[in-house]
Amino acid sequence: MNEKFYNLPEEKQNRILNAGFRVFANNSYRKSPMNEIALEAGISKSLLFFYFRNKKELYLFLLKTAEELTRSYLSGTGCYQEEDVFEMMYQGLLAKTEMMKKYPDMSAFALRAYYEEDEEVRGELIKIIEPYTKLSTNTSLPKLDPCIFKDGLDLKMMYQDIYLASEGYMYQMQHRGPIDIDRVIRDYRELIDFWKKQYLK
Repeated sequence: MNEKFYNLPEEKQNRILNAGFRVFANNSYRKSPMNEIALEAGISKSLLFFYFRNKKELYLFLLKTAEELTRSYLSGTGCYQEEDVFEMMYQGLLAKTEMMKKYPDMSAFALRAYYEEDEEVRGELIKIIEPYTKLSTNTSLPKLDPCIFKDGLDLKMMYQDIYLASEGYMYQMQHRGPIDIDRVIRDYRELIDFWKKQYLK
């Protein structure tokens, strides 16, 4: 699938990806016109349809690409091998900021897609997103050693709370305009240190 797209030079692929991420991040699925994406990418609308049969195919391709890129960047940091859950999350944040440099609107697009309700794409979106919404099936959930945490903590709830706080912080930063990556890293380091004081013995 999408062989024609993958045959393009990487620079042109990234222009199309970033154009799609940007337009879909700023609008609902229904209100994101393909001609605007083509214009952002610097190609004709007919050429965009040559690579992707329709808007739905492009939209779902972008979400799957965001998923694959995120997994690749996170794996590249070695964060999944990190035993300290707080350092694992910090390394994950560093991976995400590296992605932002190359794909500045990808995270905002993925977040908007999470809440997209359009019937044309919602069923397919649920299949992609649902595994990440369930702690029981989330393969990235770290092993938490109860011995190092304060007594009586519900560790899964703690992790979910930290995860949602992290996502909320990124959502807030993305809606303030262009992201200051250095500030994000600095703020998140402070959050990590705060969580350590709150939860570790």
